Amino acid sequence: MDIVKLGLRNPAALLVAVLVVVAAGIYSALTLPVQLFPEIEQPTIGVTASWRAASPQEVESEILEPIEDVLQGLPGVTEMRGGANPGFAFVTLTFSIDTDMQRTLLDVISRLNRLPTLPADADPPRITIGGGGPGGANANDTLIFYFIQKLPGTSGSLRDQYDYINNDVIPRIEAIEGVARVDWGAGGGGGPEHEVQVVFDPYRMAQFGITIPQVSQVVGRAQDVTGGFVDDGRRTYTVRYKGRFQPEQLSALILEWREGRPIRLGDVAEVKVDLERQFDYSFQNGNEAVGLRVIREQGANVLATLNEVKRVFAEMRDGEMKARGLTNNQSFDPSVYINNAISLLTGNLVSGIVLAVAVLWLFLRRTQLTLLVAITIPISLLSLFAVLAITGRSINVISLAGLAFAVGMVIDSAIVVLENIVRMRERGHDPDTASHEGARRVISALFASAATTVVTFVPIVFMKEVEGQIFADLALTIAVGVTISLIVCATVLPVAASRWMKLTPSMSGEARWVDWLSLRIMHLTANNRRRIVVIVALVGVSLGGSWLLFPSMSYLPPVKRDSVDAFLNFPVGTSVDLNREEVGKVVVERLMPYYLGEKQPKAKNFYVIGFPGGGSVAVRLEDESRLDEMMKIMREEILVGFPDVQAFANRGNLFGGLGAEGTVSLHLQSSDADGLADAASRGLQVLRDAFPGVAVFSDPNPEMAQPELAVIPDDQRIQEVGWTRTQVGSVVRALGDGLFLGEQFDGKDRLDIILRAPEWTGPEELEAVPVATPSGAVVPLGDLVDVVRSVGPANISRIDGKRTISLNIQPGRTSPWRTCW
Repeated sequence: MDIVKLGLRNPAALLVAVLVVVAAGIYSALTLPVQLFPEIEQPTIGVTASWRAASPQEVESEILEPIEDVLQGLPGVTEMRGGANPGFAFVTLTFSIDTDMQRTLLDVISRLNRLPTLPADADPPRITIGGGGPGGANANDTLIFYFIQKLPGTSGSLRDQYDYINNDVIPRIEAIEGVARVDWGAGGGGGPEHEVQVVFDPYRMAQFGITIPQVSQVVGRAQDVTGGFVDDGRRTYTVRYKGRFQPEQLSALILEWREGRPIRLGDVAEVKVDLERQFDYSFQNGNEAVGLRVIREQGANVLATLNEVKRVFAEMRDGEMKARGLTNNQSFDPSVYINNAISLLTGNLVSGIVLAVAVLWLFLRRTQLTLLVAITIPISLLSLFAVLAITGRSINVISLAGLAFAVGMVIDSAIVVLENIVRMRERGHDPDTASHEGARRVISALFASAATTVVTFVPIVFMKEVEGQIFADLALTIAVGVTISLIVCATVLPVAASRWMKLTPSMSGEARWVDWLSLRIMHLTANNRRRIVVIVALVGVSLGGSWLLFPSMSYLPPVKRDSVDAFLNFPVGTSVDLNREEVGKVVVERLMPYYLGEKQPKAKNFYVIGFPGGGSVAVRLEDESRLDEMMKIMREEILVGFPDVQAFANRGNLFGGLGAEGTVSLHLQSSDADGLADAASRGLQVLRDAFPGVAVFSDPNPEMAQPELAVIPDDQRIQEVGWTRTQVGSVVRALGDGLFLGEQFDGKDRLDIILRAPEWTGPEELEAVPVATPSGAVVPLGDLVDVVRSVGPANISRIDGKRTISLNIQPGRTSPWRTCW
């Protein structure tokens, strides 16, 4: 079929088609999702489960291993990574790209329903799309970070507002389209919740002869019971036995009768409703704050979702939060990078179009001909936007870069076609004939040229791994752009030339410098000897220049954030309270002069976050050009003087979650914990010696340095006083972080009931605690158990069901891979 003739015979139909395509392109450009990077699909499912006050070893055996066992053998799983931490476990399942995730999700839910019974005070597993683990999502999944803090002059504690944040603020943000969830603080998940705390006095209990298992049994078994339904004539009654105590009634609970007088729970314990223990803290701009990390939903329109999240937060800030004496401030905001990147690339795209048209006019020296070629650019680009919408793509830095590259390729075909049409007109052909013959004679060559480009880029579109997903938009825009330009040159351009191009005299003589340059080049290659010399010289210059200018190798370019980020590693076993008082608050005091402008460079905002074992600090400046100066200040002034604390300050990478750091991990696995730790320590030293100046670290730390108090039972003495190992274990749990007794429903929330003792310090004090026993004797706990100072793992990592320590090698900016290996 002669497509050129078809267009010339039906100009009206062609005009309608062009207008439809242009309209679709404009609509697509206005409605396409806008985000920084293409949507990178890394199919993962995360499973998390918490067990309050449990050590990593118990979490591994009672929570993590059972979950891994039921999930073993899932179709499409490429890696199952698990972790046991104090109080919670996580499993992250990574799948192959072609896995049906909807079906797999149902399979995961079905398998988790087959889990054996978990400990009574363990929460049921929670499933998330996108991975488990601390934080639950990588940096590129974070939509925005907000901090909530008190307004100056607001009375009370920020902890008094935790219920409002948990029950009102977070659900309102999670209801926004495009938001997957909102994580509290650095650790992820929800914030601290209220619990019914029964704080007993062990000395008073010993004085009255009340045992801890006795209190546990009486309080824990007080349950409401439904007696069913009873008919009484024309009515049916529901029979309910209200055996559960309300928190305010627990103090009156009778534990035992002595000499005709009751011993009540309030005689030996204080009952109160309070927040559970908090294991993290946050400061923003010098004030105590609650950090909320908003996680995006996969496939969300990032910019539109960001704008809606900011609108809702602003509405709450000026309304209900202000009435409560609260405010909120954003910190990390990807819209800054998105808008800057989009503006930069859009500017480059427009500049490229202008320059291309200017160069075209320089050579053609005909405004009319230049405009005819130039009309192919907007038609082709708008068609590309429509194709991006049809294929489910987004506007991002990669797709816009592809559009910028495509501009030059788009006009190549148009120049060739128009030049041939002009030549035919100069030979005396009428407009239709000249347009038809001029386009028809070169269309085959142009098709072959376009095909080579398409064949080069199209395979990238079908690559399913991360590399293909990153660059698919680039390949798609170039391949489709070249194809569309060929179609436009074969249809639109001949019709436009036949209708609008006037007969002009020959163009010879108007660009004499072009003819002169052409003649000089032809003279240089006038014979075989000269041609060989020119070819060898060009090849030599190309190869030599490539060798001399070859850049350092990296997976992705280092695109730095507009902030200085620092990470703190504390000695294993450091309490969060000590972390907060001796490090967090000191860092805040040191940063305040920069925030207030008393020192330069002035900070726009900053935050300090602490959690078990570590913390993070981020500073943003009014003048972003001074970030390197601020990084030096952080290293030499802000983060120094903290014994045994390791601090690393740098500028974060925007490609952090896509492997831009180039980290290589070596996984060591063994069931022998001591042997595994020893091998990991030796491996770390070998790698550090082999790669000086390169960051080498392990996950988790192979050193067993988490302080422990090992409580070893004396079975003979336990049986002599009438107890069992299990009962003594409950006593130790109550004297520790608290013994779970059950739940209390207050009509809105379910509150855990926790039996705990006042805080004590050191094993000696624990051993001296008096406990009443079933035999009637009151003995110190040390008579029944031995308390030994020991150490254990701070956390446990498992890959595919085996204990694992990963040795990670991460080259810095000055140590690219080409110089490391």
